[in-house]
Amino acid sequence: MGRVDWYVRSVSREHDNMTEPNSDSTSHIQVSNLWKVFGKSPQRALSKTNQLKTRDELQAELGLVVALRNLNFEVEYGETFVVMGLSGSGKSTLVRCLIRLIEKTSGTISVDGEDITEYDEVALREYRRSKMSMIFQQFGLLPHRNVLDNVAYGLEVRGVPRKERYEMAERMLALVGLDGWEGARIRQLSGGMQQRVGLARALAVEPAVLLMDEPFSGLDPLIRKQMRKELAELEKQIRKTIVFITHDLDEAVTIGDRIAIMRDGEIIQMGTPRDIILNPVDQFVEEFTEDISKSKVLNIGAIMEVPALVASVAIGFDSLKNNLESSNASYAVCIDDAERVLGVVTSSSLTSEDNLGLGLEQLLLKSSALLRKDTIIADAISPILDSPTPLPVVDSDSKLLGIVTQNAILRSIGSDQ
Repeated sequence: MGRVDWYVRSVSREHDNMTEPNSDSTSHIQVSNLWKVFGKSPQRALSKTNQLKTRDELQAELGLVVALRNLNFEVEYGETFVVMGLSGSGKSTLVRCLIRLIEKTSGTISVDGEDITEYDEVALREYRRSKMSMIFQQFGLLPHRNVLDNVAYGLEVRGVPRKERYEMAERMLALVGLDGWEGARIRQLSGGMQQRVGLARALAVEPAVLLMDEPFSGLDPLIRKQMRKELAELEKQIRKTIVFITHDLDEAVTIGDRIAIMRDGEIIQMGTPRDIILNPVDQFVEEFTEDISKSKVLNIGAIMEVPALVASVAIGFDSLKNNLESSNASYAVCIDDAERVLGVVTSSSLTSEDNLGLGLEQLLLKSSALLRKDTIIADAISPILDSPTPLPVVDSDSKLLGIVTQNAILRSIGSDQ
C-alpha cells in the first residue's frame, strides 16, 4: 500500500467514525448570533435600538465598527464552506473568530457541539493543536528549515518523536505532490510549491477542520487556477471540513460545496454555487456573479437530449443499417443485452465501402468519456468537442440516460453572452 493510499484510507475511516459528542446535529461547526464590534464599549451596538441602525450610522454616532453582525450558519462534516465578499465585508474577521485569534463580542461558536468561546487557555490551546489548522495567504514557512522540517514543525511542537513526525511529514508531502523535495530549502520553491508545503504542514497534525484565509491570492493567476483545482481534487480524498475565505467567485465556485456571500459584516446569501449563480438574492449578488459562466454550475442533466436511435448490437449490421436509413438518423447508440452502453455507430461508417466485411462491433466508436448526469458542463466541454459523435450519458451501471451534442454545449455557453 502506497503512502498516499494509507493516508486517504485512514482519513476516510476517521471521517466515517466521526460523531458529534455533545449534539444531535450533524453539523461540524455551528455559529449562532455572532457579533464582533470594534471600539470602546462594543456592547452598546447590541441594544435593541442600535441593532436597527446601519453600519455607517453606528460608526458615525458611536464610533463603533461592526465587523460581524448577527451571523448564523452551520458547516457540515466534510463540507467545503466558502465565505466570500469584497474587502471589508468581514470574512477574515469571521475566520479568525473561528480559531479565537479575535474574540467575539456576542454569540456562540460550537465545534462538535462544544462552545469554543467558553474555552479557557488550556482548552483553547488543545483545540488549536488538535482540531483546527489555519492556512494564510502568507505561507508562514520557516526559511532556515528545509521542506521536511517545515511540514513536521506542528508535530514537533506537540512533542511527537522525530521518526514518527518525519514519517507523517513525508506522507503529507506525497499527498500534495512534493515527494522528493524533502531536503529543499524554502527559497528554492515557487510560490505554488510553498503553498503546498503550507497545506502539507496543516494536514500533518491531522486537524478536524482546515481554515484557509485567501491562501492562493498571492499567487500568479495560472498557478492560482491550478492550486484551486488541486485543492478540489484533494478534498475528495481527505474529506476534511474546510472553511475557505476568498474574494474570488470563480475560486468559490470551483471548490465550494456551499457559498456564503458577505457584505458589511452580514451574510446576504448562502447556498450552493448553483443557487448563488442562478438565483441571486439582490442586485449586489447579481453583479457579483455576472461574469461566472453558468456552465460552471449547471450539470449535464440540464442539456441532455433523447438519442436519435438506440439499438442493441444483437440486431446485427444489416438491421441497424436499415433502421438508421429509415429513421434518417446520423448515428445510433449501441447497447448490450443488459442495456449497458457499448459505444456509438454512425450511418456513414455503415455505408462506407472501406468498412465492407467488418462486423458491427468493429465499427463502434467507443466513447473516450461516458458522462454522468451530475457532471458539470464545464468539465465536459473538452471531451464533447473532441468527439466525432454525441456522447452518451449513463447511470452508475453504464445504462443509457441520454446524449449530449456539441450543439447543446455551444448553446449552453452562448446563453452566458
